[in-house]
Amino acid sequence: MECSILLRNIPGAIDSLLANLTAETFQLPFRLSESAEPVRAILRKYADTPADFADACLIQMADELGTGDILTLDSDFRQYRWRRNRRFNLLIPLD
Repeated sequence: MECSILLRNIPGAIDSLLANLTAETFQLPFRLSESAEPVRAILRKYADTPADFADACLIQMADELGTGDILTLDSDFRQYRWRRNRRFNLLIPLD
């Protein structure tokens, strides 16, 4: 997860993140079992990038949630598209 990279230098941050997930303070609505085929199609589409599994899941989540706002340090998201042709809105400018 991107958050593990962003939070890696903050003592206790990952533990707090996991505690919040366990307490259902916030939830991840993505269900891979229901999205496996679209994720597979995304991996095929971006095989030359190459998109990794996490990237493909994030692209599919954007489709499902109807938003291209993304917090990432991955410059490949400049190339990726959600809902076929929509650009992602990188919440951390990579310039």
